[in-house]
Amino acid sequence: MKVGLTYDLRSWYLDRGYSMEDTAEFDKQETVDAIDTALRKMGFETDLIGNSFQLIEALSSGKKWDMVFNIAEGLYGDGRESVVPAILDQYKIPYVFSGPVIMGVSLNKYLTRLIVAAAGVPVSPGMLISSPADIIKCKLEYPLFIKPVSEGTGKGITEKNLLRSPSELKEMSEFLLGRFNQPALVEEYLPGREFTVGVIGTGEDAVAIGGMEIECRDNYPYSVEFKENYQEYCKYIPMPSDYSDECKKVALDVWKALGAVDGGRVDVKADRNGRICFMEVNPLAGLHPVHSDLPILARMSGIDYQTLLERIVRSSLERHNLRL
Repeated sequence: MKVGLTYDLRSWYLDRGYSMEDTAEFDKQETVDAIDTALRKMGFETDLIGNSFQLIEALSSGKKWDMVFNIAEGLYGDGRESVVPAILDQYKIPYVFSGPVIMGVSLNKYLTRLIVAAAGVPVSPGMLISSPADIIKCKLEYPLFIKPVSEGTGKGITEKNLLRSPSELKEMSEFLLGRFNQPALVEEYLPGREFTVGVIGTGEDAVAIGGMEIECRDNYPYSVEFKENYQEYCKYIPMPSDYSDECKKVALDVWKALGAVDGGRVDVKADRNGRICFMEVNPLAGLHPVHSDLPILARMSGIDYQTLLERIVRSSLERHNLRL
């Protein structure tokens, strides 16, 4: 079986003048190589396709694959993670990980909140700020936390995102609206412990494989800088048993409510009463074998990188009624 790999290689974009922030969500060559090696160990013939532009060129030249392993984040717009899955759907090519609708919804933190809250998942009270006029409508209880509604990898997050007054809300809302050209999500701050939970599988077959607690230095938010230098700024701790059941339940409820498939991560945090609340979901989680959260928490749960990818691919093969 021939499997193509779609991905956004960070160096490809940096060579073309994009900034480090522009490419914060993109992958290093070692991630692509690690996935390629794992797929070959499974017995697949692999083809390194690349990003959406390279995928279009390959399809135009007549290339075909039995399945595509997709980790392409996309470049522009709030539907950027949906681009590659949507193209593959048009060519009826099966692929690993969620489809364009789920990718688009999950990237928008406000829409995700609406869906998971409707399914009964605890969320912190919040609202969307789409323009400066929305700022005065905020009746939430301080402290608050604000972030761009459709960014990932901690983009737009610093210690200034924790707000303690209406003046700070106004300042950061106006900054984020201008800097990222998209609405901002503001929520009542969750002061408790923070966890990320790994999920593998689809629907009723989905399982929470484990999780880890994230502690950032000086209790700072988990920003781009902290994510990229986690060994200096953060501690990753195996999820304690007294939080495990609740965190896993919230993660699986989120996963099933959204209809996400194959594998990913759900981020949760405790509110002021100790209740675990949903923060974000990542159905396109990073897969660097050493530094990405999902492989790290999998290792903490006794699941090595090869086994992690095999379980993800197995879920996709079953969904598409494919056999190796």
